[in-house]
Amino acid sequence: MTEQPPPAEYRIEDLAHLSGATVRTIRAYQDRGLLPRPERRGRANVYGEAHLTRLRQIAGLLDRGYTLASIKELLQAWDAGLDLGGVLGLVAEIDGPWTDEEPSHLSRAELDAAFGGTSDETAIAEAVALGVLERVPGRDDEFLVPSPQELAVAAELHSAGVPLRAISGHLREVRGQVEHIAARFLDFTTEHVFQPFLDHPPTGAEAAEAAALVRRLRPLAQQTIDAELARAMRTLATRYLRHHLSDARPAETRRPSEVVAAVEPVSDPRPETGPAAVCEEVLLPADAVRAVRALVGPENAAAFIAAAAHREVQARTMDALAAGGSGSEPACGSRPAPSGETGPASAGGSRHAPAGAAASTAGGRRADGLSAEEDDQGHPDRRP
Repeated sequence: MTEQPPPAEYRIEDLAHLSGATVRTIRAYQDRGLLPRPERRGRANVYGEAHLTRLRQIAGLLDRGYTLASIKELLQAWDAGLDLGGVLGLVAEIDGPWTDEEPSHLSRAELDAAFGGTSDETAIAEAVALGVLERVPGRDDEFLVPSPQELAVAAELHSAGVPLRAISGHLREVRGQVEHIAARFLDFTTEHVFQPFLDHPPTGAEAAEAAALVRRLRPLAQQTIDAELARAMRTLATRYLRHHLSDARPAETRRPSEVVAAVEPVSDPRPETGPAAVCEEVLLPADAVRAVRALVGPENAAAFIAAAAHREVQARTMDALAAGGSGSEPACGSRPAPSGETGPASAGGSRHAPAGAAASTAGGRRADGLSAEEDDQGHPDRRP
């Protein structure tokens, strides 16, 4: 008969080394009820394989975004005999790849060649900070590329003449806006689809059902963004091309309506107090319009021109009154056209700037799920 080896036993220092946690973190988990108490033998505490397994489970759930409170509920359900296979399957489904794209490796020479054959250490550091490149431990001349498509886009933009700093700045801006869209999609699906699964620890059947819903809904976010981006690019690209082609033509070859400000009409915010005046159309020099746009932005150019004209008329009226003159009716060009009228100073500009995006992250929590306040009380981070 084969003799069974004795069960593994660890001191707390050994357990910390094997699990990747620190001694203080292990004790913090014990205080929270996440980890069973060790066996006491004389003056020593003895830990077993169950403690090591539990620490690894906690670390895995923390990496997937669970809070310590949620982990405690899951572990209590597990200890009570509930099947957590479905729950962990749901975790794996959510934590899995959200794209079919495969990462690739790239040598330093290949990277330099893709970006014009020159090496730029600052640009590489920026790409690493953005996650476009990842350094391979022990290999200074090799990088992991999580998204080859994203790197290829950057290379194409650079070959078209876009500076690397502008490309990284654009990526930061786009990433913030996309994270905002992703957060809105998650809020939307949580409210209308997943809320019944979140108000209690789900059973195995409920978790399996939620995992199936994740698989069904996962491509919808990408499809929605693809469709809306295609629509927006077509609309805006056509508008931009028409606008820039018009500006590039000599002034003498343009129609009068193309020489004026290419912005929307601005309605008079004040109520009408008398019959509407019949106004003449006044052409504005294209150079003046471009200067105003450069000063206040295209979306504010119409309001700026209207406000400047109105202010000038008011100033001249006040000067006339102060000089003892009679207050004559202001010229029809002194105030903007009433709402709904279209005049020469109208085109396809936008009244509103695009909405910015914010990406929020959970504040105050670290890799071990403990807060900074708890660390001040003696509970440290997990080791990397």
